[in-house]
Amino acid sequence: MSNQVRRSLFLALAVAASLGFASSSLVLSQSRRQPPSSDQKKNKRPEEKPEGDEQKPEPTPPDIMGKQQEAEKVTVATNLVNVDAVVYNKKTGQPQLALKKDNFAIFVDGVKKDITNFSTPEAPITATLVVEYSKTMERIGLMGNGGMDYGQMEVIRPTAMFLSQFIHPEDYVSVIAYDMRPTPLTDFTNNPQVIQQVIALLLHNQPAFSESNLYDALKLTLVGGRADSVVLEDSKARWSDYSGMVAVPGGRRKAVLLVATGLDTFSKINMDQARKIVQNAGIPIYIIGIGQLFVKKYGDYMDPGRGSNIGGIPIDRMTFLQAENTMKTFAKESGGAYFPVTFEGELPDVLGSINALLRSQYSLAFKPDDVADGKSHKIVVKVDVDGDGQYDDKAYVVHAREVYNAPKPEAANGKTGGKN
Repeated sequence: MSNQVRRSLFLALAVAASLGFASSSLVLSQSRRQPPSSDQKKNKRPEEKPEGDEQKPEPTPPDIMGKQQEAEKVTVATNLVNVDAVVYNKKTGQPQLALKKDNFAIFVDGVKKDITNFSTPEAPITATLVVEYSKTMERIGLMGNGGMDYGQMEVIRPTAMFLSQFIHPEDYVSVIAYDMRPTPLTDFTNNPQVIQQVIALLLHNQPAFSESNLYDALKLTLVGGRADSVVLEDSKARWSDYSGMVAVPGGRRKAVLLVATGLDTFSKINMDQARKIVQNAGIPIYIIGIGQLFVKKYGDYMDPGRGSNIGGIPIDRMTFLQAENTMKTFAKESGGAYFPVTFEGELPDVLGSINALLRSQYSLAFKPDDVADGKSHKIVVKVDVDGDGQYDDKAYVVHAREVYNAPKPEAANGKTGGKN
């Protein structure tokens, strides 16, 4: 082989490698193979694959895939407020099942509203798993376990357990990993092979950036936006548009599972903006708080101010207190729950509790008043379990979102719109 041919071949390989590695913020620890194609697309891609280029795709569920554009138009027109609720017996702590629409009542600022939509816990679940996958998270995990394990295992273990053990055949899940920006790993799927590919992708990769932009990740997850094309798709497009969980059609219960430290370094939106998105989405967020072992081991030795850092990111006692408060706030105001995890042995019980909440979740909706005041309005859900006309506040507790934000006057005049 001549030197000229060798140089041409080397140049071609170098260009191909640089294009492949630029397609995602997740950096492979070994040579990246061609990603398998996902046949369940959430968004229409600019370029379509030629016919006969791959295996025949499986049937796509009509109520989830391929209808995101229609769903987006519907949400603007209906203007419903979603409320997901779990009902507990105060004495036993057990969720109350087999309730009907007439057993519930929704009050907004003390005024009863008609329940327009209702789904029982038997309805299938559509969930998005959001995973923090940053170098900061990796270092915190590594320091917490004293170098006994890979730092990213703190997020991979709960991710793998949830995907492999708690997704039923009728359920659908998508996965988003984030560091300096959110990266969708797979569209909604219940294909066990694709789920295993997601786990393997996280297991055989290494985080690329120190930044952890939690708020941006939640914004993309809940209301959509522009992001990297799905990793486990053979898409030729560098970017794709996503509609978010709010655009998933009705008739299915929705939830977000977040595995994160709660740290946010420099998201494009701030905490207040992220909080309003969480409040208005009406989708419960169940959070597994990681980094707890690190905090318990080193919290008392941390500078209370801004004197210490990990990888150039300021890490101090106040930072972790704020992170935990952020996760508690997102969980409480969305109607979800927060579970701080210190040791690996706690994961089965925590994920079992989250699964019980998901399987006991009622989905309700109401039409708000046509009041465009831009203010927050308090939501209270009451339940009459025995149907005697009296609300059972003393015997049962209802866990549901607590607030929604009415649109501002300019939004009501047609500049923006959507489901709260």
